[in-house]
Amino acid sequence: MEALSRFSRFVGQTFALWAGLFAGIAFAAPETFKWVLPHIPLLLGIVMFGMGLTLSPADFKILGRHPKAVLVGVAAQFVIMPLTAYALAVGFNLPPEIAVGVILVGACPGGTASNVMTYLARGNVALSVAVTSISTLLAPVLTPAVFYLLANQWLDISAGAMFGSIAKMVLLPIVLGVAAHLLFRKQTEAAVGVLPLVSVVAIVLIIGAVVGASKLKILESGLLILGVVILHNGIGYLLGFLAAKLCKLPFDAQKTLAIEVGMQNSGLGAALASAYFTPLAAVPSAIFSVWHNISGSLLASYWAAKAGREKENRGNSV
Repeated sequence: MEALSRFSRFVGQTFALWAGLFAGIAFAAPETFKWVLPHIPLLLGIVMFGMGLTLSPADFKILGRHPKAVLVGVAAQFVIMPLTAYALAVGFNLPPEIAVGVILVGACPGGTASNVMTYLARGNVALSVAVTSISTLLAPVLTPAVFYLLANQWLDISAGAMFGSIAKMVLLPIVLGVAAHLLFRKQTEAAVGVLPLVSVVAIVLIIGAVVGASKLKILESGLLILGVVILHNGIGYLLGFLAAKLCKLPFDAQKTLAIEVGMQNSGLGAALASAYFTPLAAVPSAIFSVWHNISGSLLASYWAAKAGREKENRGNSV
């Protein structure tokens, strides 16, 4: 079991590699992951169930100790990324399907990968987990509401139907995961080490399915989508950091909220886009899933190196 847990951690830490690999396979052989398309909601539900297994009341204690930091993080998540997505969609005059996909990933909650990046960046991990968890629990209401408000000009959208889907794909599995953790604590804690592997397998299969189904459209618009995704992600990091700084939060919280805001639950975006729109609308989420892990790793490495240099300088000055 320990060997499997180590392998699982390795796979989780190299997620960007596997996401890129599966995207490449799907692009070269589009039929490879066609069978996954009908099962995308189930795969996302498995990821969310795993998240529920890891949650405990202790994860929310920071809300009582530092409510300002958590509230700023959650508010920034549902304001900065959707508005940035809308501005990019309008500014680049994106085709409707791509515009909807970009805004949809912007309206999603933060992704669990942000917790790992925050740890690597030497940020506030407890704050990261709290913001991710609360934004995810609020997603069934806020994601369809924000998305409808910003994207209805492009396509006919049913916010009510989307609410039901997010509740089934996100909220229900998390609740079941939390219940399983409470009822079978010993067994679930033993299985937690394997969760990164399960999550990565589920998400790379979603990416493979989306990329394979959209190959022709990606050939037409892939560079445009990649450019928009890079801008969206980068602006999210910058504005998340500045929002925390303007609210006079400490530097570790500034780093944390930059990562929280910039990194999205792109698996949810891909699942919703596949369910309600076309595979092309899911491509921004699929590309975001690959890119934000690359950029997040680079940003975390920079901040970790900076923290290491500062610690060394303090040691030398003593």
